[in-house]
Amino acid sequence: MVCGGFTCSKNALCSLNVVYMLVGLLLIGVAAWGKGYGLVSSIHIIGGVIAVGVFLLLIAVVGLIGAMHHHQVMLFFYMVILFIVFLFQFGISCSCLAMNRGQQETLLNSTWGIMENKTKEDLETQLNCCGLFNTTGKLQQFNQDLGSCRAPCTTEGRCVPCGTKMLDHATEALKILGGVGLFFSFTEILGVWLAVRYRNQKDPRANPSAFL
Repeated sequence: MVCGGFTCSKNALCSLNVVYMLVGLLLIGVAAWGKGYGLVSSIHIIGGVIAVGVFLLLIAVVGLIGAMHHHQVMLFFYMVILFIVFLFQFGISCSCLAMNRGQQETLLNSTWGIMENKTKEDLETQLNCCGLFNTTGKLQQFNQDLGSCRAPCTTEGRCVPCGTKMLDHATEALKILGGVGLFFSFTEILGVWLAVRYRNQKDPRANPSAFL
């Protein structure tokens, strides 16, 4: 049986969905571990990571069952949903790779504004910094954050703004995030191509006369 045959397409699609299942379980496990050890206190962050893991797990289960049983309807919904996920992930990954320092600062400002106080305090403690940016436009917010900051640097009286520290590593982090996102987006388009190809192939065991 050549690799372009029915069995090879089935095995390749099943293997790809097993990988997706492992990644989904890993995301759920990491989120639960981070919450259990108090590394992340925000329920929104934990809930978001778990939701992504569950969503990926469900897609993988649908694809795996559809591939094992050659189920036309399940394979159709699988490839449509996976293609939509690919479009979003590809766009976000390209945005991460193309984002400059000014855009990174704007993103940090908007994210900091909607973060819970507990999450801000945890971030300040972990990075040993206070506030986000000590600029004229954000001076009132910076002084407010500085007053509630509990980072170790407060005892020394020399605290660096968290925004400065985050921007120092943001470019590298965004490149890694964008690269990983692009890699997985291409595996998703591979899954769509395999699903389309496998869905249009005939099962020789279920209908042997189809090839006569």
